[in-house]
Amino acid sequence: MSPERIIDLRSDTVTLPKEEMIEAIRYAPLGDSIMGEDPTVNLLEKKAAELLGMEAALLVTSGTMANQIALMSLCQRGEEVLMGGDSHIFTLEGAAAAAVAQVQIRTIEVPDGIYDVSKIERNLNAGDIQRPKTSLICLENTYNLNKGQIVSLENMKEVRAVSKKYSIPVYLDGARLFNAAVELGVTPADICQEVDAVQICLTKGLGCPIGSILAGSKEFIEKAILNRQRLGGGMRQAGIIAAPAIYALDHMIDRLTEDHQKASRLATRLAAIDGIRMEDVQTNIASLELSREDWNSQFLIEFLFTKGIKVKNIGENRVRMVVHYQITDEDIDRVVNAFEEFASVITMESTV
Repeated sequence: MSPERIIDLRSDTVTLPKEEMIEAIRYAPLGDSIMGEDPTVNLLEKKAAELLGMEAALLVTSGTMANQIALMSLCQRGEEVLMGGDSHIFTLEGAAAAAVAQVQIRTIEVPDGIYDVSKIERNLNAGDIQRPKTSLICLENTYNLNKGQIVSLENMKEVRAVSKKYSIPVYLDGARLFNAAVELGVTPADICQEVDAVQICLTKGLGCPIGSILAGSKEFIEKAILNRQRLGGGMRQAGIIAAPAIYALDHMIDRLTEDHQKASRLATRLAAIDGIRMEDVQTNIASLELSREDWNSQFLIEFLFTKGIKVKNIGENRVRMVVHYQITDEDIDRVVNAFEEFASVITMESTV
């Protein structure tokens, strides 16, 4: 492997906390969070609720926990939840919706991050002796963790109109909500006003070491606190988690546009290499397909690793790269150069 610094593009979850975050942890005032006495947690939850335009917020350990608490708080066991087929809740949470929240999921296709409201309406169930009642509509913005597609405000308003027509709440998995907000040029609250509850992840583009925020009405958060406790998610001196999150909300949101710009530049340069087909890049996620029959993703991943570069395998001929705050312009150059070398080396080998 190259002696140079490792460039890790597998996810924005690999980010390490900034020195300012470590210092914030060091000096954070602490208390018992379950008893509501950790001042740093209380400050974070108040700040997050205001930022998202919600009445209240709750610190939890992960996005998956936030999502499952939301399902438990908004649904009854045996009811049905409607969501996109590429949603994180459906694809990557270990069937927790069934095992933990004990709800059934019905999926619809969401091509290009656009929710077809007519399709949503056709798949809603009022519930009867044989069919479960649809009790929740789940959106995801950005949508699809391998594409980072932005769901427009207009589309969310359309979904909201359907939800009101049938008196069904809307929950937003907003793990990368801030990426959508900065790209749309709106506030997070502008997006969240179209939903009843939302979660945001602190460990992705914001660079925190742990945690997610769940937000909604005061009544919803009261239920969520109980369900968090049932899942073993109640914490004591959780200010050590909240302190870097406060820094992140103050300093790490607006800079996400830099990640988007770098991802776009990376995609543009890689698309010029013969044998690489880039997918549409809307935020900080750049996925590609290898179009040559003699190439495959595992071979590419192994080659890049020898150059000190890590990317994620998402298919036999597809890989994903996620740009985050630790990726520099020089890193982008190194990655492009490595891809060009791969194309050149493999082409020569295939002609020998």
